Amino acid sequence: MTEARTDEQQAMHQRFDRVWANPPGWRTLSAVNHTTIGLRFIVTGVVFFLIAGVMAMLMRTQLALPEQDIVSADIYNQLFTMHGTVMMFLFAIPVLEGIALYMIPKLIGARDLVFPRISSFGYYCYLFGGLIILSSTVLGVSPDSGWFMYTPLSSAEYAPGPGSDFWLLGITFVEISAMAAGIELTVSILRSRANGMSLRRMPLFCWYILATALMIVFGFPPLILASVLLELERAVGMPFFDVAGGGDPILWQHLFWLFGHPEVYIIFLPAAGIISTLIPVFSQRPIVGYRWLVLAIILTGFISFGLWVHHMFSIGIPKLALAFFSVASMLVAVPTAIQVFAWLATLWTGRVVYSLPMLWIIGFLVVFVCGGLTGVMLALVPFNWQVHDTHFVVAHLHYVLVGGMFFPLIAGFYYWLPHVSGRMPTHILGNWGFWLTFIGFNVTFLLMHLTGLLGMPRRVYTYETGLGWDWLNLLSSVGGFIMAAGVAMIILDIALHFRFGRPAPRNPWNADTLEWATGTPPVSYNFASLPDIRTRHPLWASPDLHDSIAAGAHGLTDISHGRRETYGSDAITGKVREVIHLSGNSWWPLFAALALAVVCISLLIRVYPLALLGIAVALVFLLRWSWENGAHPCAAPLLDDEHHDPPLHSRTTNGPGLWGMVVTLMANGTFYLSLIFGWLYLWTASPGWTVPDGEPIALWLVVASGVALTVAWVDYEGAVRALRRGVDQGLQGRFWRIGVMGSVHAVLLLWALWNASLAPTELAHDAVLLVMLLYVLGHGSLATLLTLMQAVRVGRGYVGRRVPYEPVVLRPFWVYTGAVFWLSVVVFLLLPMAWGSPS
Repeated sequence: MTEARTDEQQAMHQRFDRVWANPPGWRTLSAVNHTTIGLRFIVTGVVFFLIAGVMAMLMRTQLALPEQDIVSADIYNQLFTMHGTVMMFLFAIPVLEGIALYMIPKLIGARDLVFPRISSFGYYCYLFGGLIILSSTVLGVSPDSGWFMYTPLSSAEYAPGPGSDFWLLGITFVEISAMAAGIELTVSILRSRANGMSLRRMPLFCWYILATALMIVFGFPPLILASVLLELERAVGMPFFDVAGGGDPILWQHLFWLFGHPEVYIIFLPAAGIISTLIPVFSQRPIVGYRWLVLAIILTGFISFGLWVHHMFSIGIPKLALAFFSVASMLVAVPTAIQVFAWLATLWTGRVVYSLPMLWIIGFLVVFVCGGLTGVMLALVPFNWQVHDTHFVVAHLHYVLVGGMFFPLIAGFYYWLPHVSGRMPTHILGNWGFWLTFIGFNVTFLLMHLTGLLGMPRRVYTYETGLGWDWLNLLSSVGGFIMAAGVAMIILDIALHFRFGRPAPRNPWNADTLEWATGTPPVSYNFASLPDIRTRHPLWASPDLHDSIAAGAHGLTDISHGRRETYGSDAITGKVREVIHLSGNSWWPLFAALALAVVCISLLIRVYPLALLGIAVALVFLLRWSWENGAHPCAAPLLDDEHHDPPLHSRTTNGPGLWGMVVTLMANGTFYLSLIFGWLYLWTASPGWTVPDGEPIALWLVVASGVALTVAWVDYEGAVRALRRGVDQGLQGRFWRIGVMGSVHAVLLLWALWNASLAPTELAHDAVLLVMLLYVLGHGSLATLLTLMQAVRVGRGYVGRRVPYEPVVLRPFWVYTGAVFWLSVVVFLLLPMAWGSPS
């Protein structure tokens, strides 16, 4: 009887493998499995880290002794810019995203993320964007304006080569990847947890990643807007940051740091999530203050958006603003301190098991607390003025980022290595790697605080002897090479681990979370059956949970339909509501990312017709990708005798796609509000702001196009309400009619644009107005195109009363498009007419 059951289990796993396995050979490029994509992010990020590390060593070699000329000033500026860019944009965030993409489904008891193809698309955008940025170094045209690209240093007048364009286009491409991950992780955590895993039972790492993902959604759009505006200024002369045309270079700093300071916590929070996951395991007790930690995570996310001006204390900020942002900068230390005290209390009250990951955790606590203290010092305006743009700030930045991100990252690598490889890490090379890194880091950057206090500026490529900096710089450079040796030891240790590490037992650290119930290494579908969760510590409560999961003793074990499925759950209670059918392996994400890469390269070489063609091709690929959805034969075809309990998500009106659309519109809305912020900032603060005489665009035509848009919007609302009531009579004709009205809107708005008396290359006012008009035109046209696509799908039987999912998903986009249009009319057209130019 036992043998027969074993054969049955083996047959079940073979069926799952056939559905979930990655394609072999080169076809694995079409794989969308979250385990594969997460590992790709991690490995690619580590390669970028090593490249940035080599750049750092070149800079430390140059600064080791005074008056050296190993590299020139221009090369040093390029190294400085590229080192910061690669570390911040191509290593720190993507590697942590990779860990999140790999871990989150395993931690919440799901088989995959809810939008697998978006994860694949995000990876390829990250890879191609990173290659575009680094290709500038290979071609000898790297940007040299700093990784923050302040204007006017990065504008065409002072940076005439293509270096800034490589940065702007590559970073925008990479940020598409980050946005994709933010949306993916947010919806997956909220809507695909195991049955019964309510928010109060969710692992802390998931809370950290949820906060991080939402911070990405709200934090990255300002930089995307800034990059678009600066590239438009450089490419066609729109003066967004040029005072002579009514722009202001300070606007770039506001938009950049609206992204830049939340980014510090976007980097810190996932790393802190690793610490909050590991400390209970190595203390062998639950974390102290779970609810306090959740509160601290939420507070950190909120407060981090109110700190951006503390990077701008020295540019002439009003005193009241200085006081506000100084207090906010100190206030953020409170939720951070809550986390530190919870970690220390857990260690104090537990039975600590000292191991290699614990060594890195202790190093983190020491280094990060020191970095936090110098952060509070920099929040004090008088002190900030004294050390601004000195090596003190460089030292603080590295103590916070290396201590707050790199040390937890390596702890997490060693902790989860057995999960990836099925082998245990070694201690000899690992200990050497830690001590060399820890000692080298502190020798490098602790002394740099003193260098900064003695007045050494940032970003200088050489210095005179006799200023008191000589021996400090020499020791810092020696420390840098010691740290580099430590990193090399870690890489060697991990590489040898996959060949010589001893086999790992199941759950080798006696952990409490679900990822250790998936097997080591995990199968492609994570769980053969999806368990119910009634505790925060499922493996401590049920040590044999792995066996019952593998035996198919829990839910969703039927794979005869050939679909990839996981549970869709209530966002609050975790109760199962539907079965989410997931996308399978596909080439469309790769093709779409390649088309966008062609767009970026075309813009770099100023071949604009090819860029327009690339945009059109990318749109075709994306629409073709979205065609395989709902009741499509490649997804979940509709059957006459169909009955599912719980229902398939495409048969409902509240599936993950609706949540994905809402979260996407949150990011889109942040981009739009950043544009409004820029408009109002230039209107009130730019000394050269000019409102042209007369009406720059025919208001009656804009209003007429808005009326057509509103008619289409209201009609779409009626169609969705009818569909929710189970009525689909005349649905296809209604969608065609909506498409016609949307087309009328687009034609009228294009007519208004064609006849507008705008001078976007002379006045910032007209440049911002043009960007706004193109924004609303693009949204109206896209809403129309997607509705016409729905009309075709109704005719194919993919959309209707029994499959109402897709029109409901599109509804928020119509609401957003209509609301943004009329808000734009008020803010950008009516207010200037009523108030005119500020005196």
